[in-house]
Amino acid sequence: MKRSTKRLGSALAGALALAVMAIGSPLVVHAATSTSHKPTVVLVHGAFADSSSWNGVIRHLQSDGYRVIAAPNELRSVKGDAAEVNSLVRSISGPVVLVGHSYGGPVISEAATGLQNVKALVYVAAFAPDVGESAAELAGRFPGSTLGPALAPPVSLADGGKDLYIDQDKFRAQFAADVPAAQAKLMAVGQRPITDAALHEASTSAAWKTIPSWFVYGTADLNIPPAAQAFMAKRAHAKDVEVIKGASHVVMVSHPDVVARLIETAALSK
Repeated sequence: MKRSTKRLGSALAGALALAVMAIGSPLVVHAATSTSHKPTVVLVHGAFADSSSWNGVIRHLQSDGYRVIAAPNELRSVKGDAAEVNSLVRSISGPVVLVGHSYGGPVISEAATGLQNVKALVYVAAFAPDVGESAAELAGRFPGSTLGPALAPPVSLADGGKDLYIDQDKFRAQFAADVPAAQAKLMAVGQRPITDAALHEASTSAAWKTIPSWFVYGTADLNIPPAAQAFMAKRAHAKDVEVIKGASHVVMVSHPDVVARLIETAALSK
């Protein structure tokens, strides 16, 4: 009797294992094949924003089968922030499309240097500095930026540095004029500060010189003058430049479909 029960238990266990394999195997194969031929997209937010600014873009990319990672960006220094993104990208198996918004542009330009798996750079209303250039210097080289007067009083840090925020009352007009008021108000409260030193830090490498690049920006950007962005895109010999009429500095929030489409174009490029 005991032997019969033991045999019955073994048979049930075997049947259960086969059932799990029959059900699970197709799902595993589908998950592996649905994204295996597509690059991983790494998104790097900029100053006065956070990773949630990519939410609309992420939804589009994920629905099209892309693996997406919103990288943390401490906004402390170009060199230090780039080192963290560099480490993240090194951990990814397969090709990567590296995307940066605003100050995230200098970060990806620095982070991608020497990485063989970065196949494309996408600058979303972003700086693309050359060696020796800083974000602040590039923004001031062309007329149109009104960021300075929109900043709140600097916050003094323990190390002697200063953190910069956009005044919450001026945030929408300065940063997100084409975003619904309620959403812009939440963004203003959740904004991440950047150090004054990071905005004035000179870049030490420019990956756009060797890696193909794509640019997208709005004509109503008040942080980085559109003329500056046009200059940087032309200098980088961008594969494509998408200019969105009337779009603010946060084009990825107000026009996530356009930004996602450009990222996918970069991802599918040869």
